[in-house]
Amino acid sequence: MKYLTIRRYFPLLAVAIWLGGASCSRYFVPSGKAAYTELQVDTTVADDPDYVRFYAPYKKQLEAEMNRVVGHAAVSLTKPRDAPETLLGNFFADVLLAEARKQDPEADFSFGTKGGLRIELHQGPITIGHLFELMPFENEIVILELTGERVRELAQFIATTDGQPVSGIRMEIDGGKATDIRIGGKPLDNARTYKLATYDYLANGGDNSRGLNDPVSRTDLGMKVREALIDYVSSEALAGNDINVQLDGRITRNQ
Repeated sequence: MKYLTIRRYFPLLAVAIWLGGASCSRYFVPSGKAAYTELQVDTTVADDPDYVRFYAPYKKQLEAEMNRVVGHAAVSLTKPRDAPETLLGNFFADVLLAEARKQDPEADFSFGTKGGLRIELHQGPITIGHLFELMPFENEIVILELTGERVRELAQFIATTDGQPVSGIRMEIDGGKATDIRIGGKPLDNARTYKLATYDYLANGGDNSRGLNDPVSRTDLGMKVREALIDYVSSEALAGNDINVQLDGRITRNQ
């Protein structure tokens, strides 16, 4: 491999951190006047034999782990831009909810965003590398207890953005408005609270999400979203199941 594109580099870095148990928690800021030099990195740059020998064992370990097959997709999990509900979104949200319920069986529904899903998963083998590319971030699952009014605000955000990955909740988008909102098959009740499974980036205000601020309670599960994806796909494979997601009308749009 002569060079790495940005898209391929981040998953490799994440695997290195994952395998080594390291933690990136320090932040750096530039000091003084910034100066930039553009460096061309392509096939005209000769390999440095000493450097190649240094990183070769790590590269071999990373590639072996990235290429390890953990499951199979029975259908291609896609995310068309113009669809309020997608196969990839359903898969992702279903995993969030299923894994969250292992620690809190009372979790009612889950929510993610389309922008957080970086690739589609094609029909066939699913590798560790695919799941790192799908979710290359260090996001962790959290459970937020929300009032009914906050859930309605979240549903309106979902409607305004023409649908987002969800599970356990069903709704219609009518003229940009969230209507017929149901959780667990029952109409949304403003007088009660609901437990939402999501991840810390969104819970902290990422992607301009709405309805997640000022929760009744917040529980950090200590599990990375990516680890949940790997665990879910692996466990389905061990049970003899392919990942076979369908569109089920959880978000519909009235024209």
